[in-house]
Amino acid sequence: MPKMMGLFMLIPAAVLLTFSFFVLFTISKVEKGKLKAFGYAVVAILWLVAALIFSKSLHMAFSCGSMKGCPMQEMMKGKMGGMMQGSQQGAPMMREQTDNPGMKR
Repeated sequence: MPKMMGLFMLIPAAVLLTFSFFVLFTISKVEKGKLKAFGYAVVAILWLVAALIFSKSLHMAFSCGSMKGCPMQEMMKGKMGGMMQGSQQGAPMMREQTDNPGMKR
């Protein structure tokens, strides 16, 4: 499953690169210097974000195959480990209330 997630993350990177193409196309038609500079800045940001998404998708696609060091697995282990801990011991999932002399019932 994480390999597929890594591959599906390529879609937003492709969309960002497509947007950057249209921004570059529009910049070529613009004559004003400040607007061209702003367009190049937008393109640089789009390329940077696309590169980050692409590198993260490659990381998830290739390093999560063995499920060692996979960020999604670590996150799920943390959430599920806390929920399953009480049921493995045969104890109820809720904490028992202790008698506290300062607490009125």
